[in-house]
Amino acid sequence: MKSFLRSVALTAISAMLVCACSQPRQAESQSGKAVRIILVGDSTMATKSGYGDALCQRFKPDVTCLNLAKGGRSSGSYRAEGSWEVVQKLMASNAQFSQTLVLIQFGHNDQPGKLGRSTDLATEFPVNMAGYVDELQAAGAQTVLLTPLTRRSFKGTQLQNDLRPWADASIKVATGKHVPSIDLNAISYKAVQAMGEAEADTLAMAPPPSAQPATATDLANIEKAGAAKSAFDRTHLGNKGATYFSGMVLKELLLVAPALQSHVSAESK
Repeated sequence: MKSFLRSVALTAISAMLVCACSQPRQAESQSGKAVRIILVGDSTMATKSGYGDALCQRFKPDVTCLNLAKGGRSSGSYRAEGSWEVVQKLMASNAQFSQTLVLIQFGHNDQPGKLGRSTDLATEFPVNMAGYVDELQAAGAQTVLLTPLTRRSFKGTQLQNDLRPWADASIKVATGKHVPSIDLNAISYKAVQAMGEAEADTLAMAPPPSAQPATATDLANIEKAGAAKSAFDRTHLGNKGATYFSGMVLKELLLVAPALQSHVSAESK
C-alpha cells in the first residue's frame, strides 16, 4: 500500500513539474510572433516632415514599425530610384512575423509639373499602385492604400483640394484589388476645413511669416525632391501636425485592421 501511495505521489509531482516547465513555452506560443508595419509614401508620411514616425510611436514595443516613406517621391519615382527594392527584400523575412502590414500613400508628387516624378493619372498612377499591391500580396503581406493627406491651402475661408483625383484613383485600385483603403484625403480635408486656416497653420513645420499667401503655385514649388526643409509651408508637418494626423490615421487603421487594437500603446487609446 505504501509503495502504491509513493508511486501515485511521484506521478503527481512529475506531472506538476512537466506542467510548470511547459508554461513559459505556452505563454510564448499564445503571445505569437511580432507584428510588422511598413510605411511607404512621400514627405507627408516621412521622418521629420510627416506623420509616419508619430504613427509608429503609437504602437507597443511588440510591433516592428518601419517608416520607409521618403520626401519628394511619387508612385513612380519611389520604385525607379530603388526604394521599393528595400521593401521587397524585407518581404523575405515575413515568416518571422505574425503579420506584415504595408501602408502605401502617394499622390502629392504624382501631380503634373514635377520633373522626373509626375505620373499620368489615367495610365501610370493606378498601374503603379496596383503593382505594389500585387507584389505585396504575392509575398504574403497585407496592404492598406491611403489617399493623399490634404494640403492646408485656403482660398478665403474655403480649403482647396486639388488632390482629390489621386484619392479617387487610389480607392478605385483598392476596390479592384480587394484590399482595404483609408480615405485620408477626405477625412483630413474635413478636419482642416473645420479648424480654419489660422489653426491649420499651427500644424506646419515652422511658424508662418507675417503674410503667407496660400497659393497652389507656392505649394507646388516647395515640394521638391528630397527631404523637406524646416520652413513654413502648408503641406508638411511639424510635431503638432504629426501627432494630430497620426492619431487620425490610427483611428481609421483600426477600423480596417481591428486586430491591431491590442498592439496600440495605452497612451494612444
